[in-house]
Amino acid sequence: MAPKILFLAHVSEDGSTLPKAAFEVLGTALDLTKQLNAALAIGIVGSSVAAAAESIAAAGAERILTVSGPEFGQPRYATDAAAVEALCRASAAELIVAPATSRFMRVLPGVAQRLGGCADSHITALEVVDGETRATRWFYRQRIEGVIRRDKRPWILLLDSGCHAAWTGTPGTAKVEEISVPLPPAATRTTVTGIRAPKSDAQTIRPDADLLLVAGAGWTKKQADGKPHISEAEELILGFLHASGASLGGSKSLVDQSGENQAVLQFMTHLNQVGQTGSTPRHPKGLSTCCHGEEPHVVGWRFINERRAVNLDPNCGWARGKADVLYVADAFEVLRKLNSLLAERSPIHAEAALQGV
Repeated sequence: MAPKILFLAHVSEDGSTLPKAAFEVLGTALDLTKQLNAALAIGIVGSSVAAAAESIAAAGAERILTVSGPEFGQPRYATDAAAVEALCRASAAELIVAPATSRFMRVLPGVAQRLGGCADSHITALEVVDGETRATRWFYRQRIEGVIRRDKRPWILLLDSGCHAAWTGTPGTAKVEEISVPLPPAATRTTVTGIRAPKSDAQTIRPDADLLLVAGAGWTKKQADGKPHISEAEELILGFLHASGASLGGSKSLVDQSGENQAVLQFMTHLNQVGQTGSTPRHPKGLSTCCHGEEPHVVGWRFINERRAVNLDPNCGWARGKADVLYVADAFEVLRKLNSLLAERSPIHAEAALQGV
């Protein structure tokens, strides 16, 4: 009997579409289905799932299972866990793949416990070797790549975004099987009363941006005139982010300064940290400024396709084969020039402006 695979997704906050990460994981699920010669089912959770189901109807799944209703529109552990458990039992799948969104990361490990299975998160790749499914993920601050195999089923796998090409297809007519999930009154006690988020022009973390700008501690140090220029540094960096749409990262040495009573960039937090104990971003291009290119920082860049750096020291870590392009220059002057170019050519991609420096 062919093994069964379930692809899980939830509707986005807009109430109708699927998140981008879901299409990436769907592409992974289809590859795995082909390698295992398996039967694929799709499970969708949300307040209204019709549009989401139609958007992936052409993927070729044998079944499209849904759990819908106003009570499943909000991300809530009790209702999400009940919905996902019902979908998993209805599909009888041995392998369950899902995007590692905050909503699913919070719920799926608990669902695995209910099903008597197991769950693994932050998976970056799936492959079949000698008929056996193996999952890949990184350990120890992204320095060690591990390959996982498990005999226990069902096996729930949460895949990180940016690791697989997104599935693309023409929307079609979806034949769905609605799964009824009765909920006790206690399951809906928790409600989302509102969302507090910074304005879009104040948001500095943009996972889908084409370019990542990383600021190092050099921005807060004394400059050529013997004085620090924090206000100018903030103005230049924020001006570049606003004009280019880039995402902002920070070196560990820079974000740690806030706890050392040193002058800091007001908009920089530990959430921006890249490298050593920080995040591992996946942007097409990266520009490091005032960073030394030390190993922990470079490790955080392992999934950046093209790495450029700006540093006054020609012997810094970036110069030793860790950057595709190194600008031996003052980062203040470089960003000042970039902002000028971006202001002259609107709209323009930061990459094009960078080429003109």
